[in-house]
Amino acid sequence: MTAQVDYLAVVYTATSGASAELLGSDEKELVQLVWQLVDVKNKKLGRVNELLIEPDCSDLTEEREEEDVVEESVEEKRSGADCVSTSTSFEAALNLFHLQLTNEVNSAGAGTSVYLCTDGQLHIRQVIHPEAASKNILVPDCFYSFFDLRKEFKTQFPSFDLKALNVHVMAESVNVPADVPPMWDPSSALDPSAILPATAAVQQVQIMANIILALLSEPNCHTFSNLERVSEKFESGTCSKMEKVCDNTVIRARGLPWQSSDQDIARFFRGLNIAKGGAALCLNAQGRRNGEALVRFVNEEHRDLALQRHKHHMGNRYIEVYKATGEDFLKIAGGTSNEVAIFLSREDQIIVRMRGLPFTATHEQVLTFFSPGDGPKETCPVSGGKDGILFVHYPDGRPTGDAFVLFACEEHAQCALRKHKEILGKRYIELFKSTAAEVQQVLNRYSSAPLIPVAPAPLVSVLPAVSLLPPPCGLRDCLRLRGLPYTASIEDILTFLGEFTHDIRPHGVHMVLNQQGRPSGDCFIQMTSAERALQASQRLHKHMMSSQRGVNSRYVEVFPCSAEEMGLVLMGGSLSHTHTHTHTRGRSGTGLSPPPCLSPPSYSFTPAPPVFPSEAAALYPPIGQVLQIPRLLPTGHAYYPGTAQLYMNYTTYYPSPPGSPTTVGFFPSPSSLSSPGGLVRMPGLTYSSNGVKDLINAVQGYQYAPEDALVHPHGPVHAHDPARTLLTQPKEWVCI
Repeated sequence: MTAQVDYLAVVYTATSGASAELLGSDEKELVQLVWQLVDVKNKKLGRVNELLIEPDCSDLTEEREEEDVVEESVEEKRSGADCVSTSTSFEAALNLFHLQLTNEVNSAGAGTSVYLCTDGQLHIRQVIHPEAASKNILVPDCFYSFFDLRKEFKTQFPSFDLKALNVHVMAESVNVPADVPPMWDPSSALDPSAILPATAAVQQVQIMANIILALLSEPNCHTFSNLERVSEKFESGTCSKMEKVCDNTVIRARGLPWQSSDQDIARFFRGLNIAKGGAALCLNAQGRRNGEALVRFVNEEHRDLALQRHKHHMGNRYIEVYKATGEDFLKIAGGTSNEVAIFLSREDQIIVRMRGLPFTATHEQVLTFFSPGDGPKETCPVSGGKDGILFVHYPDGRPTGDAFVLFACEEHAQCALRKHKEILGKRYIELFKSTAAEVQQVLNRYSSAPLIPVAPAPLVSVLPAVSLLPPPCGLRDCLRLRGLPYTASIEDILTFLGEFTHDIRPHGVHMVLNQQGRPSGDCFIQMTSAERALQASQRLHKHMMSSQRGVNSRYVEVFPCSAEEMGLVLMGGSLSHTHTHTHTRGRSGTGLSPPPCLSPPSYSFTPAPPVFPSEAAALYPPIGQVLQIPRLLPTGHAYYPGTAQLYMNYTTYYPSPPGSPTTVGFFPSPSSLSSPGGLVRMPGLTYSSNGVKDLINAVQGYQYAPEDALVHPHGPVHAHDPARTLLTQPKEWVCI
């Protein structure tokens, strides 16, 4: 970028800690600021100015203050500066610097355009801006643009290595005399953490000013054009998963306060330029912030400077900073949803996340929640009305209870956050300040559905040759509870059943989870008799159930059902009590649908959309045809019809039975089985198990048939036990 430059102010800073290449890495405060004005057009030098920052210690005695004054006067004589000033605070020092620099430029009268010039990036990016951000101080405009003398020298002399440049090397190259004391010579092997003497800063500025004059004079005639800029504010935005992110521009920050936002992260890295939408807060498995964030910078140089802020403080917490990859950043911040892209396309918007919404909540209810028409409550209008609200849904379209809302300014967002835990409908709503990356991350998490590429072969190979649908007139000795609170536990269900708890069979409570592994609101109870199941359904139907972990209660529907129907649902089929037919009372009139993974050809169902798009399949004919055409079940097993088709894009439910054995979904084995034995499937086995020994230990005390097959992750294994000591009763249950 080319800019009109009338004056260059050569600036050098010193802190009370490390210097040279480690300047600003220890969070020490600024104690010395030295500068000298260079007239670019006339090639003249101004006076050397020195500004000392000395905090005002009110608890010092008068005697100690007199000693300080004496030391100051002696130091003034030794520093070599033409003008020495003191300030009691960092903010006052910056304002005094800006005032003196402006007055000197105005008195010179050769122009008004003045830019700072430093040796490297550290003085501005790692000293001035970080301390100003930590003290919440507004920095003068002159500190947001500057020239890096090393980069300008590299432009004039391309053969030099930028990382190896320093004032001493540049002075020798342009024949500038520099009597550099060995204690602060950058080329020496001195520890950079050592504190430099006061005279070093003044001499450094004088050498840099002479180097600039040498670059401006013949034969170099250099023009300062590579202006460095510091971003004044963080720009939020979206990132596509298809975008390429360089690994050398991303860091991982760990130890953030849970309530921190992307603006807080940008404030921590103040002075370094973060890419648009480059601050992504990470979420844990429960969708809550885990104290980590991935930050993407504009280039590798700023990333390296960010790594020097390792264990710097954000409030009372120190933040760890490590290297990360572009793939890590895309996993958190990348998105593909057009709806999210449109929602986040508006700039200068503040995002607030709503959690715990009723599933029936509408746009109008959310707008009324933030902007009530009447009453003493504060009004915080949503930006864009309905377009400023984004509800989060599961892949099947069901609401998750989360939403994101846009506000036009920080004032409206803070007003909205004060409504934290207010009531909408019958539920209290949690409100948090959010980010664009969090919106992408939440949408990516909820919109991802598990894909099962192939059918589980061990399960199919042992299925009995019976109808997949249970007979319509089975013994209805089980209960189905529908509409449970999602926080309901086994104890809550037992409390709800009351006196009927004594009629539950051992290990007879079975919770059902949905595709995402969360409670589906359904539960099956195995009762001792059909009479008690009928009495329980008549007495408890649509009664209220409350959860110990939730503040609200819900009415629960209670239906009697058979063990066959329960097993069918746990296998992945559906059970509907409203689907009836009057013309026949066959299989189609039971309200049942077989599991989608085991549906025989005689039943017609709406085909699920293919996992592999037809357009993509056309590009790869061999593999595309395999993914598009249903896979026939290999013949050779008498238990399952060989013409049945298994589709690769089916959906199944994963039962999780707290309080039940590891085998779930019990239903009586049909009488058509050739042997009195049964089959058991044990899901959830660890890959590190020892095989048959672990399975035998798990069912110790139960009798089993010698011909039984125990299924484990590596395939079927036959176990033999002549004594048949594992079963104490005949096996009459098939476990799915």
